Amino acid sequence: MKISLLRQAGLALGTASLVFLLGCSSVAPSVGTGRHFKGPVGLQLYSLRGQFTQNVPAAIQTAKGFGIHEVELAGLYNLKADTLRDLLVTAGLQPISGHFPYDRFKNDPEGIAAEAKALGLKYAGCAWINHAGGSMTADEARAAAEVFNKAGTVLARHGIKCFYHCHGFEFVADAAGVAPMDLLMRHTHPADVCFEMDVVWVIHPGQNPATWLKKYPGRWELMHLKDLRRGVATGNQTGKGDPNDDVALGTGQVDWPSVLSTAQKTGVKHYFIEDESASVVTQVPQTLKYLETVSW
Repeated sequence: MKISLLRQAGLALGTASLVFLLGCSSVAPSVGTGRHFKGPVGLQLYSLRGQFTQNVPAAIQTAKGFGIHEVELAGLYNLKADTLRDLLVTAGLQPISGHFPYDRFKNDPEGIAAEAKALGLKYAGCAWINHAGGSMTADEARAAAEVFNKAGTVLARHGIKCFYHCHGFEFVADAAGVAPMDLLMRHTHPADVCFEMDVVWVIHPGQNPATWLKKYPGRWELMHLKDLRRGVATGNQTGKGDPNDDVALGTGQVDWPSVLSTAQKTGVKHYFIEDESASVVTQVPQTLKYLETVSW
């Protein structure tokens, strides 16, 4: 009887092991990561803004088809926040962060917190600070830092972290070499406010992304993976450009081995592909394949 029980236990163990192994083999590997770049890599859904404004379920399926699992949001597309979250989660897409207008950070941080919680976000950020000229002034940067500090305190009470996404107009330095981006970093509270580096909007104004990552380690927690077409002049400090100058990673001007290796060393936690071009659907798979093979 003891031998029979042992045989049954062995058979059960073998069956369980087989089920476990089969289950593991059915889990798709994480796309966009490789031996050197570890990710995680997701998608900023603004990349598919045209599709989302026409047919949200179809756009979600397009995003899912890329094989990514994390997303960053840029609007609700006339849906309730919890409805959009449920559609995304059902498709296997986890909302991580979202963009909200600057005026809402200034005047309605509690409203942002409520919406971000309904969406299931870890981060709520701003991608454009209202400013008067082509580039930002020191006074405008200090005022914005105070807005983010106050909003960050509110959001932190709800378990959400505030962030600012650079957009190219923050890098004009004064005579002492201090840029508005420096002031935003120095005058915001690290516990409540972090930053998202849009790589093109560091390259476009003529800056080096790796330099800024090393200058403020631990502050850049999010990154937009975006490349700038070769031949496009840098020095653009307006924050505005041609979306079709976005190209698949590895085909443009960015030194990705330098940027990505530095990002991993300095504390970037989430990476989102943002491709605003008309070729986004064909370029995103190219970008993912590049990320899987890039080395340093």
